[in-house]
Amino acid sequence: MKLTREIKTAILVISTILLFIWGYSYLKGRDLLDKYRTFYVQYDNVEGLSPSASVTINGLIVGKVTKITLDKNTGKLVVQLQLKTDFPISKTSTAVIYKPGFIDGKQIAIHPNLQDKSESADGQFLIGRSDLDLTEALKQQLLPLQEKFEKVMRNANDLLVGINNVLDTEGQEDLKKSLAELSQTMEQFHKASSSINTILDVNKGQINGAVSNFNKMSSNFSKISDSLDKADLGKTVVNLQKTLEKVDKMMANLQEGKGTMGKLINDEGLYNNLEKTSKELELLLEDVRLHPTRYVNVSLFGKKNKPYITTVKDTVSK
Repeated sequence: MKLTREIKTAILVISTILLFIWGYSYLKGRDLLDKYRTFYVQYDNVEGLSPSASVTINGLIVGKVTKITLDKNTGKLVVQLQLKTDFPISKTSTAVIYKPGFIDGKQIAIHPNLQDKSESADGQFLIGRSDLDLTEALKQQLLPLQEKFEKVMRNANDLLVGINNVLDTEGQEDLKKSLAELSQTMEQFHKASSSINTILDVNKGQINGAVSNFNKMSSNFSKISDSLDKADLGKTVVNLQKTLEKVDKMMANLQEGKGTMGKLINDEGLYNNLEKTSKELELLLEDVRLHPTRYVNVSLFGKKNKPYITTVKDTVSK
């Protein structure tokens, strides 16, 4: 079977058209020979996102952005995604717009919800979300610092204005006087410190001796404390306490009249008898002194003894 020139021309034109369509689709990021799944996402703002932007899952490129259109009813932007992957994407998966670097354009990262087993069908909408890029995040962090800096600058300006109002001609003169007096005070302080240094240099030997004596005293005190520690003061205190308890008990017995000493101390009759006996002994000694011949009568010639005559003082009061 011979092919005519018209058939050959038709085949060439059809092949050229198909090749052009395939090349155009390939340049747009879609290969007609591969199988794709299409999803849609709505965003409020897609600034920086362009068609043919990459779509990733955990950093792996699985598709492209094929179209961005504006919904006339809601005013939101609808982004069409074509994914070349068999990875199950659930209905609650989110498509997040992010910027991987300072220079790169924005991309879309799909965060699949592995807990949700309901898989999205081709042509369904996914949940959209936009993350701040590094520049916007840095801008939001710098905004509070900028406000604080502006506030500090305003306060500094007010402070300088107040200083200018205070430091008029009279205030400047007062400040100069204060600085001059401060300089004199510093000179006096320098002289005083020099005098103190001179005194310390002159009495250096005495100060060293005092320090040595203090060290000796501390050493002696340490030895005394060691001796007291070795002397077992606790045991001594316990023994002293026991002795004091015994003395208290003995004094209580004496007050209660127990024992010989208690009876001697508390018996009033014994005291009266002793007082009476002492009085009679005193009278007896007085009578012996005044009339010794009544008690001692030595007669060499056989003289008779004189009878005893009681005197008025011999009477003992009762």
